[in-house]
Amino acid sequence: MLHGLFLKFLVITVLRHYLILQFTSLIILNQSLYLTCTLFILGPSVDLVRHAKQQGVNVTCEVTPHHILLDETDITFDNSQMKMNPPLREVDDRQACINGLMDGTIDIIATDHAPHTDEEKQHGFLNSPNGIVGSETAFALLYTKFVKPKIWTLEQLVEWMSTNNKLIFDLPNAGELKIGSVADIAVFDLEHEFAIDDQQFLSKGHNSPFVGDKVYGKTVLTLVDGEVAYRRA
Repeated sequence: MLHGLFLKFLVITVLRHYLILQFTSLIILNQSLYLTCTLFILGPSVDLVRHAKQQGVNVTCEVTPHHILLDETDITFDNSQMKMNPPLREVDDRQACINGLMDGTIDIIATDHAPHTDEEKQHGFLNSPNGIVGSETAFALLYTKFVKPKIWTLEQLVEWMSTNNKLIFDLPNAGELKIGSVADIAVFDLEHEFAIDDQQFLSKGHNSPFVGDKVYGKTVLTLVDGEVAYRRA
């Protein structure tokens, strides 16, 4: 069905690993396609993308912070803040995603920021909508859980959250600190611990399973195109 199309980018949201097998088999027939696999959470899916890359397929993929920080064992009660799509999976799937980042199979960490009102999330796990917020917590959580204990380097985290986006999507003058580049910059305090407080979120959504977690990497300053968009009081 895809053979012969001249699309440059094809973005596919993959929820099951057999769909990846179907699409990667088709993509091999047409090297002009660029396959981006989003929201990766299943170990077999990561294996299939690893195999596709080894075969020279032009494929990239991403994973969310929550799918490398949490798994189904963290759902210990009827907690709608743990409801997301794709859902949390097994411990082995979470570890497969971490391994995929470290060996280059997974290219990007993307927040899948999905804000909901407090009222929407007050109907229990089964009846509340999917999704959590992530833009204001992603860096601090990942820095604390992986960089501080020296599992990753800070440079790796910056690559997965920023640099690789520039390279994959060919974004000129973005994702790097140099004269002439666009000044889209976030500054973080790496020295002082703080507790994640949803009442301090600037997002209208407060739906996060990480509220109360103690982390490092609080946002101090944000510049967008050289203009101050946020400054911590």
